Amino acid sequence: MKAIAEARTPLSVFDQMESEVRSYCRSFPVVFTRASGHTIWDRSGKAYIDFFAGAGALNYGHNDPAIKRKLIDYLAKDGLTHSLDMATEAKEALLKAFEEKILKPRGLSYKVMFPGPTGTNSVEAALKLARKATGRETVMSFTNGFHGMTIGSLSVTGNRMKRRGAGMPLTHTLALPYDQYMGSELDTTLYIERLLEDDGSGVSLPAAMILETVQGEGGIHVASIPWLQKIEGICRKHDILLIVDDVQMGCGRTGTFFSFEEAGIQPDIVCLSKSIGGYGLPLALTLIKPELDLWLPGEHNGTFRGNNLAFVAATESLRYWENDQLCRTVLEKGSIVRTRLEKLQREYPYLQGKVRGRGLMQGLAVGVDGLAEKICAEAFERGLILETSGPKSEVMKVMPPLTITEEALLAGLDILEASIKACKEEEKQ
Repeated sequence: MKAIAEARTPLSVFDQMESEVRSYCRSFPVVFTRASGHTIWDRSGKAYIDFFAGAGALNYGHNDPAIKRKLIDYLAKDGLTHSLDMATEAKEALLKAFEEKILKPRGLSYKVMFPGPTGTNSVEAALKLARKATGRETVMSFTNGFHGMTIGSLSVTGNRMKRRGAGMPLTHTLALPYDQYMGSELDTTLYIERLLEDDGSGVSLPAAMILETVQGEGGIHVASIPWLQKIEGICRKHDILLIVDDVQMGCGRTGTFFSFEEAGIQPDIVCLSKSIGGYGLPLALTLIKPELDLWLPGEHNGTFRGNNLAFVAATESLRYWENDQLCRTVLEKGSIVRTRLEKLQREYPYLQGKVRGRGLMQGLAVGVDGLAEKICAEAFERGLILETSGPKSEVMKVMPPLTITEEALLAGLDILEASIKACKEEEKQ
């Protein structure tokens, strides 16, 4: 009888014990048991193609074999797991690999800060350092940006519902219009420049601007290269620090390791997390131009900034960046996704759809309220894990592991199309 009851209510323990704040288990209401590559299995043995990739934390897929072997070997040798910010061989190996495989080939010079294990920790450190370095309080952010759920990060996040959760005023920030926020004909950098130049604008000189080159959670809005270059120019002209939040878009999601590479800009501070951990293990980095490394020892710290298992996994994951093969395959697969989404846009006008994104961060924005969530739920029933993004959950987001096979990518897109078709039939009834 107990087995029958559990089968009927697979999430009963979670419903009874876990806070109402849980979200993803509401969208994917099964108990998962194992995962490999681009596939996840639930307790009944049903397989799902993963177009979610741990919200971008699993760019190299689930349980990458090479990374897993390194972790097992490290544990078998009783390697340190926790070390605060003490020097360890695992951290040393990561720092060397990051410099040799990521920074030097791109002509970048950054000091590496380990602020804590999550993306919001990286953003908080960046905001704090920008204010310390400039002596100014205000940080300019952008409409539809998402930077985290702690108070500082939330203050530069655009989503109204998430901001409301702070329960207090979110101050010393100013939201600016992102690229094409006012329509494709209006260059928003002109407005931003005017605010900074005009002594009557009421806007004080900020410490920094923080932005994502592609806004993932905000609805997959893509900043153009000219716009990014103009923003960097404004920052340089007015002595404003430029922070790029590459927590979700970094580590190859748009094709290049850093999402800003194609624009040729060099941020003062870069925030990394999610897939920098290599295996889904918590890790965050804040990259700082050397002249900005003004911290006093211990001025910003955290108990779990020394996650040595993540150091080991991250070091091994950087082997993917020893050549340009992964970059090329991401762009090739991204082209497949773009072609297919544009086909769906044309063939299913009832969606009122718009295709957005770059690389393997793309989506189809749906113009009918609630329909994107309905299609994603239908897709899940058919064996595809797909989430929504945007302020109204209006964008169906295609974000698989970068290592997904072309066969699985096409199969997932087939499921998406079948789900769109099924929802269309429901709309008729």
